[in-house]
Amino acid sequence: MSSELLKQIALPIALFVVLFGMGLSLVPTDFRRVVLQPKAKIIGLGCQLFLLPAFAFALALIFRLPGELAVGLMVLAACPGGATSNVITHLSKGDTALSVTLTAVSSMACVFTIPWIVGWSMDWFLGSGAAVALPFWKTLAQLAFVTILPILCGMALRHARPTLAVRLERPANIFALVFLALIIAAAIAREKDLAHQFAVAGPAAITLNLVMMALGFGIARLAGLPRSQRVTIAIETGIQNGTLALAITLGLLESPSIAMPAVVYSLFMFLSGAVMIGWFGRRPASS
Repeated sequence: MSSELLKQIALPIALFVVLFGMGLSLVPTDFRRVVLQPKAKIIGLGCQLFLLPAFAFALALIFRLPGELAVGLMVLAACPGGATSNVITHLSKGDTALSVTLTAVSSMACVFTIPWIVGWSMDWFLGSGAAVALPFWKTLAQLAFVTILPILCGMALRHARPTLAVRLERPANIFALVFLALIIAAAIAREKDLAHQFAVAGPAAITLNLVMMALGFGIARLAGLPRSQRVTIAIETGIQNGTLALAITLGLLESPSIAMPAVVYSLFMFLSGAVMIGWFGRRPASS
């Protein structure tokens, strides 16, 4: 897959399908729950929007990542959850409604948080003279267009044709996962020093996934939340939207090196997600 084909066609299609599929599962009441039952949502969003980027920054320093890989880790941490986290939550007997709500709200918030976090991390790790710039307002407009529009389209179809929307949810998710696999393969093929990049980016990306899932679960447990919500917050905190991270790093930033943490993370999160499904999905639901 050529660079231009990946950037101009594959990435936008994959991202649109992922977020459109998420929109198919959303109704306005999902957002009302944030106001009516705020405790679990506040904890989940706090973990996603604040704890996750802070921990990613700490890992970049601890592992002494090269500048581009450090920025890539921050891009990943700035992304919200996605359709994958919703599916894993459902199969793990978590609170699916909470998962969808956290994904939806964090997806809306990321339109504002991603430009700031990524711009700041590029300035910190690459310096003010970085070869690649990320203009705040331009990026804000692009993210608003590519994230909010497909979500609203999915919600509109769900409202107008609910039966059709339910039937399309599974095919849309499968289609999105196939595209994600193709994007990862293309990113790997474009990277010349693949083994070295994996060796350097892998430990930090995998640590981010595993530790954040454990922290999310632990914080939810300390807050006295039921098991289903602890599972949900663990998954939503530890499994981010790899497609969006790849769209930003390969599309907006045009850097396979910056994309490498997202590539490693996107591969590993399916393994950690499978463990969650195997551990919690086979147990009877309890409080």
